[in-house]
Amino acid sequence: MVWFDFDDLSLVGSAGSLDVSNDDEITRKLAMLIEGDCEGLGPAQAAKKYQFSRQRYFQLRTAFREQGALALLSQKRGPKHNYRRTDEVIRQVIRHRFLDPDATAEVIAQKLRQCGLNISTRSVERVIEQFGLQKKTPSLSSQR
Repeated sequence: MVWFDFDDLSLVGSAGSLDVSNDDEITRKLAMLIEGDCEGLGPAQAAKKYQFSRQRYFQLRTAFREQGALALLSQKRGPKHNYRRTDEVIRQVIRHRFLDPDATAEVIAQKLRQCGLNISTRSVERVIEQFGLQKKTPSLSSQR
């Protein structure tokens, strides 16, 4: 019988134990699946013990069966790529900035929207900041 000791953060079996890193989520989830399916604890009790919902238990079990242990690693949530500031939008912002250095981000955004590119003023400001295209302000020493 194998089980996970939450106090010592280790997998414990009849012949000894194996320490587990505090941030090793794959091992914790795998231990839950082992206890739930192999050791007779059952899905509902194993999920409760490891502080997962019963539904999440079955999602993890399905992912493990289809893709193996790496499927138990949590994935980054949210968008996987920048769908607003595409390469084309970035090129156009830089182009407009060089064509008219005095144009504000709002003016550039309006020009891009007129060309059919869906972009907000804030996104234009972010591109300008990202590439260091801000307007230079005169320093006090150059004004004397």
